[in-house]
Amino acid sequence: MPPTPDPRQLWESIDQESLRRLLVEMIDIYSPSGKEEDIQLYLEETLQAGGFAVHRQEVEEKRCNLVVPLGWREPKLYLVGHVDTIAAWDLEEYGARWENDRLYGLGSADMKGGCAAMVAAFLTLAKVLPQEQRPPVGLLLVVGEEENGDGSAAFLESYRPPWVVIGEPTGLVPNFAHYGYLEAVFTTRGRQTHSSLPELGHNAVESMLRVLLHLGRDPLFDRSNSQIVYSIREMSSSRAGFVVPDRCETWIDLHLPPQLDPDLVEAAIRNRVAGAPALIPELDLDFECNFSAPGYRLELDNPLTEQLRQTYGQLQIPWSQDSFRSHSDGNLFRQAGVNPLILGPGALEVAHTPEEHTSLSEVLTAVKIYLALCLAAEKL
Repeated sequence: MPPTPDPRQLWESIDQESLRRLLVEMIDIYSPSGKEEDIQLYLEETLQAGGFAVHRQEVEEKRCNLVVPLGWREPKLYLVGHVDTIAAWDLEEYGARWENDRLYGLGSADMKGGCAAMVAAFLTLAKVLPQEQRPPVGLLLVVGEEENGDGSAAFLESYRPPWVVIGEPTGLVPNFAHYGYLEAVFTTRGRQTHSSLPELGHNAVESMLRVLLHLGRDPLFDRSNSQIVYSIREMSSSRAGFVVPDRCETWIDLHLPPQLDPDLVEAAIRNRVAGAPALIPELDLDFECNFSAPGYRLELDNPLTEQLRQTYGQLQIPWSQDSFRSHSDGNLFRQAGVNPLILGPGALEVAHTPEEHTSLSEVLTAVKIYLALCLAAEKL
C-alpha cells in the first residue's frame, strides 16, 4: 500500500474560487424538505464533472440520496451532508447575499456550507490522488433531515460504515457526543361559547397555560439547574370566530444530555401531568410523545481524534470538543451502530433564522479538516 499523503499537500490544491461559486449556487437553489430534486441534480452534475460515478439511492419518487465512493474500496468513513432546508421565511429573500467574508442565506449554516466543503474535499481528492492512493471513504448527500430523517434511514438499510462525519454547524468544534431528543405534544379540550360569555364555556387555552405553568414548576424544567434544554415550539388553538376556544395544542422540544434516557424523561413528565387535574378545574388533557431519540457519547481513543488534534495544531485552531445540542441524523446513525462525528462550519444559533450565515474562510477550513479526516480513514 502506498504511503498516506500529508494532508497539507492536498490543501494547496483546493480550488477556492470553485468553492465560493459552489456555495453560492447551492444556497440559491431552493431545497426545503420534500423538494430536494433540483439541488441533487445540480450536485450530481458537479460530481460527475469531477470524474465520479454517482449512485442515486431512491427515497421516494423524485427524491433521492447521492452516494459517491471515492475509490475502489468499501468506504470505512462517509462524509454526510443533508441538502434540505426548512421552508423559506421569505421566498423573495432566501438566496445568497455577501457581506464581506460572510455569506447569508437559507441553509448557509445548516448545512449547505458543510455540504459544499465535503463536495470540495472530494473534488480535491479526485484531482490530486491516483486510484491506488485514494482512501476508503465515501460521500453521502441525503434528503429529508429537517423532517423525519428518511434519507439517512434509506441509506442505513443498505450501508453500515464504521464511521460517518456529519457536517452540521458546530463552528468547527468536533462533537463526539450528541444530545438526545424528545418531542412532546399536549392537547387540552374545553367547551365553546360566545366570547362575551366566557363563564358559560371552558377555555382550552387557559387550561393549557395553567398546564405549562404547572410543568414549569417541576425541577425537570428549571433552566437554572436542569440539564434538559426545552423549547415551546408551537401553540395553536381552534379558530372559529368570536368564541371561547375549545381546543389547544402545544408542541415542546426537549434536548437531553447524552447520558439521559428519553424514556425516563417521558415517564417524569407523565407523572407530573398526572397531578394537574387536582390543580386545574375541568381539565381535559392528552399528552403524547411522537418521537424520541437517545443521545450518545463516543470514546475519544480513535484515529479520527488523533488526526483532528494534529490537524488543528497545523491550522492553529485551539483544540476543544463538545456535545451537539440539537437533534440530527447523528442519533439515527448511532442507533444503527455507526459512529457519528458531528463537525461542520457555521453556528447552530443562527440556523433556521433570517440571519443565517456562514463564512467562506470557515468553509475553506472545513475542506482542509475533511481532507485530513478522509486520509485518516486508512487507520479505521
